[in-house]
Amino acid sequence: MTIPDTMTAIAIQAHGGPEMLQPQRRPVPRPRAGEVLIRVAAAGVNRPDVLQRSGNYAPPPGASDLPGLEVSGEVAALGEGATRFAVGDKVCALVPGGGYAPFVATPEVQALRIPGGLSAVEAAGVPETFFTVWVNVFDHGRLQAGEALLVHGGTSGIGTTAIQLGKAFGATVLATAGSPGKCDAMLGLGADRAIDYRREDFVAVAKEVTGGRGVDVILDMVGGSYVERNYAAAADRGRIVQIAFLGGAKAEVNFTQLMMKRLVHTGSTLRPRTVDEKAAIARALEAKVWPLLAAGTVRPLIDRVFPLQEAAEAHRWMEQGDHVGKIVLAVEG
Repeated sequence: MTIPDTMTAIAIQAHGGPEMLQPQRRPVPRPRAGEVLIRVAAAGVNRPDVLQRSGNYAPPPGASDLPGLEVSGEVAALGEGATRFAVGDKVCALVPGGGYAPFVATPEVQALRIPGGLSAVEAAGVPETFFTVWVNVFDHGRLQAGEALLVHGGTSGIGTTAIQLGKAFGATVLATAGSPGKCDAMLGLGADRAIDYRREDFVAVAKEVTGGRGVDVILDMVGGSYVERNYAAAADRGRIVQIAFLGGAKAEVNFTQLMMKRLVHTGSTLRPRTVDEKAAIARALEAKVWPLLAAGTVRPLIDRVFPLQEAAEAHRWMEQGDHVGKIVLAVEG
């Protein structure tokens, strides 16, 4: 496989709006020890990419300044000591940055073989989302079969994945969204109850569905005024896992319910984790989720595909908030 010296990637010219995403000639990265170089077929678009472009989410030290946290493609070259894959293997990968490009390097332990039956576009929508849902819902949230899961933002990439995995592992799943159409989409993914937050009180619905007990796990990307309402919707010993603050990072909260119900309110981010931590998540996904993807029991829901050179339009679409599932960039050649 011939690897060029340079490539046209999508860079952030300056912090600001989507128009700041512009093509730029860059050197093709070379894989370091323990890394693989991937020839990118497609790249997922995620909320952290939007935050990075806006100046609110700096890359960790040593990571590429190019946006893009997940890709699919084929292995183009191996760094010293990299033995998990061979050149030409089809993989998808969680990358530390640099995914909006024809080539990206990543630790080999963060790459996984594309499950059978998934296209390159579908596979590009898996790593960031599935890593995030697994570690937050099943690791931090400790969701068990027979419990109730409430997913806020149920039509986002994270939400559509959490609904499917929650059902696949035997939970009763409730999910919120802001329109009847989005509620229908969540029901189609297997949600037991879709909640239109513009017309319904999710606390009341959570109590109704669970016979007054409340839900066991809440995956929240809203924050703000939802914090106290999540406490009200939670069952005794419930677990609330915070992964974003689209509704605001500050809130005035009465913590009495936290104490009386013995709740756990935790949170995490994925990108700053160590390579070893991400490798452990990848191995758990290989063992427990990859068979579900291969069987078609769970699949990434793709909303729209944009050419790489139209990354700015992809960001505008994400910020508009009308998408259901993943937004993906297709890389030509």
